[in-house]
Amino acid sequence: MMKQVASKDAILRINKDATWIEEGDLSYEVSESDGYALEEGLRLKEKHGGEVVVCSMGPQRVKSVIKDALARGADRAIHVVADDLTKFSPYSAAKVLAEAIHDEQPDLIMTGLQSDDNGYAQTGVIMAEMLGMPHATIVIEVDASGESLRVKRELESGWYQWYSMPTPALLTIQSGISQIRYASLKGIMAAKKKELKEVTPAVETRAPHQRIEKIYLPEKTKQTQFLGNGDAKAGAIALAEKLHTEARII
Repeated sequence: MMKQVASKDAILRINKDATWIEEGDLSYEVSESDGYALEEGLRLKEKHGGEVVVCSMGPQRVKSVIKDALARGADRAIHVVADDLTKFSPYSAAKVLAEAIHDEQPDLIMTGLQSDDNGYAQTGVIMAEMLGMPHATIVIEVDASGESLRVKRELESGWYQWYSMPTPALLTIQSGISQIRYASLKGIMAAKKKELKEVTPAVETRAPHQRIEKIYLPEKTKQTQFLGNGDAKAGAIALAEKLHTEARII
């Protein structure tokens, strides 16, 4: 699963309706952790065989992400055509994607831990539930050499966890799990001959579960208080009282 997001260095401007950012000004790239998910899939294919199928949802511009994935080594792709992604909650996005790949009967689904734009970190987990699969999150290492799948998960405070699980399964991949490869010239030429299937979600599947009322920049406010009426000692006492009762830092 790969998502196209605005470039990290893009200048974001709110549109005139204050409902989203002005997309016409943006350049796009693949969400970082999704790139690592693809790379891990390609490495597992090189070690154990099989095929890597890329699935991405969005308007026609998403094809640039898909073609790059094919050039890096993915075997074929599914493009879920949907124009207005702002109306998709994690639940509705997961439902659409789950239906798009259901007939593929995958042994392993890998998504990024969370997208670089909304950062919900929910879509992959909800997909696993809809497909009836076990899942593991924040995965930083995958071992598929034994009878069961073993994954290493990143926990809090520098702790890690090795976990064995059956397949088929879904993993959400943490950024930095490996070194991402670049598309070679040979890969770019080969990508032109690879299958890219378009699917359109049913109207009832695309029903929105959330609505953006307004987007606005944080409002900066400043308030000045004069303490002590010119008396330094009284001002110091009043300041100490505010630091203790209001700021709660002493």
